[in-house]
Amino acid sequence: MNRSTLDLWVGVFVTLGIAAILFLSLKVGNLLTVSHDAGYRLIAEFDNIGGLKLRAPVKAAGVVVGRVEAIQLDPKTYQAVVTMRIDHGYEFTKDTIASILTSGLLGEVYIGLDSGGDTKMLANGDRIAKTQSAIVLEKLISQFMFDRAAGNGGAPAAAAGSGGAK
Repeated sequence: MNRSTLDLWVGVFVTLGIAAILFLSLKVGNLLTVSHDAGYRLIAEFDNIGGLKLRAPVKAAGVVVGRVEAIQLDPKTYQAVVTMRIDHGYEFTKDTIASILTSGLLGEVYIGLDSGGDTKMLANGDRIAKTQSAIVLEKLISQFMFDRAAGNGGAPAAAAGSGGAK
């Protein structure tokens, strides 16, 4: 193999490597899908959205049915107002529950929709009345640790105090 052929193949592999890195970075950032206005908007209010980001998936039964379009803070109620764009092929009932979930322990944060039994369907611009906020792992750990410390710290002191009074 001569030098120019070798340089050509090296260039091809470098170009493919850069294209692969670009593809993966767009895929991880949820920027790979082409934005289109097909679908309808639903609005949900949450006390805590955890690590939810724009363009996060909206799933029903594990199937991606839409994306998060906007996240805002309501200045009156101090709740996060999340606007979702749902694809036209999917309809949800008025009593649908929107939950903020995580794929695995440290996976992506997404909105899960659980449809109810109502016969009326949500339309463009409707609000989802029932929501479940994100479970923040740090809060659970700190609550467990503080409860544990209060339980362990109080028991020996009480035992020592009652033992001394006898």
